[in-house]
Amino acid sequence: MSEVLLVTGMSGAGRSTVSAALEDLGWFVIDNLPLELVVRVGELTSAGANDYPGVAFIVGRSGGVSTDTFLEVERELQQRHESVKILFLDAPDEVLILRFEGNRRRHPFAGATLADSIGGERTLLAPIRDAADLVIDTGSINANQLRRRIAETFTDSSSTESLRVSLVSFGYTYGIPRDVDLVFDCRFLPNPYWIDELRPLTGLDEEVSRYVLDQEPAEHFLHDVAALLAWQIPAFAQEGKSYLTIAIGCTGGRHRSVAVAEEIRRRLGIEPAVFHRDIAR
Repeated sequence: MSEVLLVTGMSGAGRSTVSAALEDLGWFVIDNLPLELVVRVGELTSAGANDYPGVAFIVGRSGGVSTDTFLEVERELQQRHESVKILFLDAPDEVLILRFEGNRRRHPFAGATLADSIGGERTLLAPIRDAADLVIDTGSINANQLRRRIAETFTDSSSTESLRVSLVSFGYTYGIPRDVDLVFDCRFLPNPYWIDELRPLTGLDEEVSRYVLDQEPAEHFLHDVAALLAWQIPAFAQEGKSYLTIAIGCTGGRHRSVAVAEEIRRRLGIEPAVFHRDIAR
């Protein structure tokens, strides 16, 4: 089996969306299996798992899940399989409240109020979040964007590379992503938004890309960032980090950050996943 992925997180943060996205990528997905059976089922699926990029266990209903049991299961899987990772889905409390109020579902964690339930679940799951290899904050993205994020991150997941690098462009107007490791600010570059013919376009368009990248400050910035990442990425890999997410921000997330992220991908000489969070805003 190439990879085992344990997917969990806050209720309402998008486990069902991730499950569907992984299935679309050809993963063998097992949803809501009791934790006590995960190791045994993992062994049973190993024999035929070569036909799949990986096996994902979607662990939900956290109100009835023992954190200690979850982490013990993860340790047992580590002893039996070459690659075992934890993906934790998160979102701010206020976003989770709106989602539960919108669909009128009952929160699985017993609390006096919805806010109490979310707070209790967050406390319960804190050790798992701390142990996670990858945390994705779904608070500022919709279901389609989450599916694209999963597709970008886990496509060709059978690669033998120990560290998967992702680039995320974003707009400071909509907040800094909470699930990234490194953040670079390119708001000092001239903004194509103020050029009438460039405003409707994005950083993926050649006209915008050339306007941004042909500026002398952009070349200094790109040179320094690429040089920094050229030695940091191997250093992170040597330390055993599984996922590295690098964020590039501009004001609105449509022009400068998109063009810069695409150029950094080209200069790194690898094939990192790229996710443009705010390009459609």
